[in-house]
Formats: sequence, structure tokens, C-alpha cells
Amino acid sequence: MAEKWFRESLHQELQSGIRMDRLIYHGHTEFQSALIFDNDLLGRVLVLDGVVQTTARDEFIYHEMLAHVPLYALENPREVLIIGGGDGGCLEEVLKHPVDRVTMIELDRGVVDLAREHLGMICGAAFDDPRTELRIEDGAKFLAETKRCFDVIIIDSTDPMGPGEVLFSQNFYGDCRRCLEPTGILVTQNGVPFFQGGEFASSATAFKSLFHYPRFYFTAVPMYLGGCMAFGCASQGTDAGAVPLAELAARQQVRALDLLYYSAAIHQGAFAMPPYMQALTA
Repeated sequence: MAEKWFRESLHQELQSGIRMDRLIYHGHTEFQSALIFDNDLLGRVLVLDGVVQTTARDEFIYHEMLAHVPLYALENPREVLIIGGGDGGCLEEVLKHPVDRVTMIELDRGVVDLAREHLGMICGAAFDDPRTELRIEDGAKFLAETKRCFDVIIIDSTDPMGPGEVLFSQNFYGDCRRCLEPTGILVTQNGVPFFQGGEFASSATAFKSLFHYPRFYFTAVPMYLGGCMAFGCASQGTDAGAVPLAELAARQQVRALDLLYYSAAIHQGAFAMPPYMQALTA
């Protein structure tokens, strides 16, 4: 029997392929196409609108860095907001901390339903945790209208196309700033600067105009083509990249989380930016 392959064409000049060993789901939600399949090396794979979102094999790298860098940068975070993240992986990581509430705003209920049914190895029981407040609505609209404030806001979005495009705008980042506590931290998914330099530069410009500490940190996620992935990390009162190593290590010891990628040393090292990326933020 002929092998079936999924081929991603996020970038016009490049393609990457993953063999589909077992098809789990293929269809459409209200907003986008969805494909879920198993690969013998990567485990379960989630694809939305033709772009790989996560795989069971390497999701811990992306989700741990997205969640734990801002949460360990703060002494006592209690209120967390996640915009996007319908697969539940980021939500699961945030809930490992002793937070009071995690408000998750996801536009596409269909992705959450698919995660509950097919992605338990990624989301665990996060959607059923009593501290989870799941709201199916427009995240940008929620932030523009809410009077609530948060210790951490995490933007776990798709790439800046389709439903996720508005989550990369200066107006949206301004609403995030308004909804942060004075020491609060905004973290954003900012793509792979080697291929998505324009997206990276645009966020850097917005951060510099809005926040006292406009920072970025990086990690390599094997299934995201192009090398290091960038995360925006912005705050008015907390420089997440300057927290002393001993302080980070002490918080890790107290919270005693079972993690596979994040550590105090990884936290500090992730903020080192190579010159070609520095040039994009100039």
C-alpha cells in the first residue's frame, strides 16, 4: 500500500513532509481545516489550515517555554489569561503552577472539541480543572472590552493569517498592556525569525513603543522549520530575562514541577539574541 504524506507549505519556497501512518480526523471546524494523524516517530500530529501546530513528541518544548518563562519570572502569579491555545497544551503547563484561575479565550470551539477527543496526551485533564475558565469568543474583542487585569497574558496563536492575524497588531498589544498588572508579563508566539523576519520586526517595534521591558526569548522546536522559534516577552515592571539565576532556581525548588525542558539555566540562556535577530529589532 502506498505511503500517505502530509506536506506543509507555510513558506512558498519550502516544503516539509510527515508520513501519515494512521489518520485520526480530517475535516473542518467553523473557522479552519483540521487534520489529526499519527506518525510512528512523532506520535499524534495536529494540523490547522495546512500548518503543523503541535506534535505529541515535541510539544513539551514549545508549551513549557511559552508558559514557564513568564510564570517563573514572577514571585506569585495568580491570574493568567491565555488567548488561543485550543489544543490545551499551554493550559496544562500553566495549571502546574499554584495559580488561582486561568481564563482561556479560544475563538474556535471545534479545536477544543478535537483536543478533548483526540489530544489527551497533550492537554491531559486541563479543560476539566476547576481553575480553568474556558470562554469561546474573540480574544481581541475580550481584551478590548474587559476591565480585568492579569499577572500573565499568553498569546498562543497560529501564524498571522486568517483568524490569528489580529493577534499581531499594535492595537491588540496595547489592549494587552492595559490588562496587565503593574508587574505583569505578556508572552507571544512570534514565529521563526529566520523565515518570518517581518513578523518578528513588527512585534519588536510595537513592544518598544508600548512596554518598558520589550524582550524576546528563543527555543528550537524540532517540527517548526527554520531553527529557533521566537517568543515575545514584554512588561512594564518585570524584566523576565534579568531574574537572577538563584531566584529562578529557588522558585523551581519550591514549586517542584515535573518538567522536561524548562530549567533556571534554560530560562536565562533563552534571552540571548544572535546579531542577525538584533538587526531585525533595530
